[in-house]
Amino acid sequence: MTISQLARSIAESPTLKLNEEARLLRERGEAVIHLGIGEPKNKTPFPALLSAAAKLNTGDIKYSPTDGIPTLKKAIVRYTEDNYDRLVAPENIIVSSGAKQALFNIFYALLDPNDEVLILAPYWVSYPEMVKMVRGIPVIVTPEDGGFYPRLADIERAVSSATKAIVVNSPNNPSGVMYTDAFMADIVAFCEKKNIYLIMDDIYHKLVFNKRKWSPAYKFTEQDVESTKIIVVNGIAKAYGMTGFRIGWCIANRRLVEVMTNIQGQITSCAAMVSQAAAEGALNGLQSVIESLRLMIENNREVTLIELGAFTGVRCVPPDGTFYCLPDFRAYTSNSIELSNFLLKKARVVTVPGKEFGMEGHLRLSYAGTVKDVTEGIARIRWALDPNAPSEIYIGDRKIVRDWM
Repeated sequence: MTISQLARSIAESPTLKLNEEARLLRERGEAVIHLGIGEPKNKTPFPALLSAAAKLNTGDIKYSPTDGIPTLKKAIVRYTEDNYDRLVAPENIIVSSGAKQALFNIFYALLDPNDEVLILAPYWVSYPEMVKMVRGIPVIVTPEDGGFYPRLADIERAVSSATKAIVVNSPNNPSGVMYTDAFMADIVAFCEKKNIYLIMDDIYHKLVFNKRKWSPAYKFTEQDVESTKIIVVNGIAKAYGMTGFRIGWCIANRRLVEVMTNIQGQITSCAAMVSQAAAEGALNGLQSVIESLRLMIENNREVTLIELGAFTGVRCVPPDGTFYCLPDFRAYTSNSIELSNFLLKKARVVTVPGKEFGMEGHLRLSYAGTVKDVTEGIARIRWALDPNAPSEIYIGDRKIVRDWM
């Protein structure tokens, strides 16, 4: 079989691969703990279920307008006004099959071959691959100090005449850090001065901790939606815990939305009608469900930091948001892929190698599951690595003795 060079250049999604490995191990009866999970374990909000059920009960499940049903777009207009303090028109919105498709649409619409997109490390694993899929060039910007907070100077050095856009994800997957208002003001001003698009992946903006306040990029520009270089991506997956419904959206100037609508029409036609109805129910329903989820995740975060604090040699920057942290395991090894495989084999714990996020020597841990998952999962990792940890542990109903130190 002949496969295109472009297809061969696209890396497999490591998170989806790990999900499949964990599923297969569980089917074999293994007591696997999944700390690589990218979704909370909450139940779907009731208003979303009611709205989806009402649509199903009509029996009239057909194509929708390519850019989304008008009632959902109206709900997104209101959501944007409430959370971004910005009034947008329905024509500034396109609804897609997840925020991931919204991002792909943006890259497809903006990039010519060899156009460059700056991606701030650590970064979500799919950004570079999506840029490559439309024949663009991902340019990774790693903070000079090796930390998680980029500086404008780092970005300025990476910009070239081929730079078309910069992707910013704050709060950040995988590190959980949230960029400061000062940094956001600087990067908005820089992008508008240089005529570079600023793509804001705001999917975690509701999941912020310690009473910190997230600020939208719109706050730092006086330009309206039609004139600004800011493009916003959001969705229902993380804040509402509705990952399986696959609904996201993009807010941009009308011309760009028209182009993305044309692109989407040739790829998926439209987002699924029942999923759009569920999203509308979530956005129009009681928003206290978000706070309940956020409080649960914040409690898990505190437990995670306490457990990691007892781990010899492991350093972790406390996350400001999301449901991830990115602890540094270089005291044990700098090869995060080997470490992740070792922990799955020996401790039956799924983690995601930091190399996939541009941060070798780290592991991404998710605390989106239960407190039991967090405490037992980190205990197993510590047992497998830390010579100061007890040498015996129970994994499922089996007692195992560490014999490799």
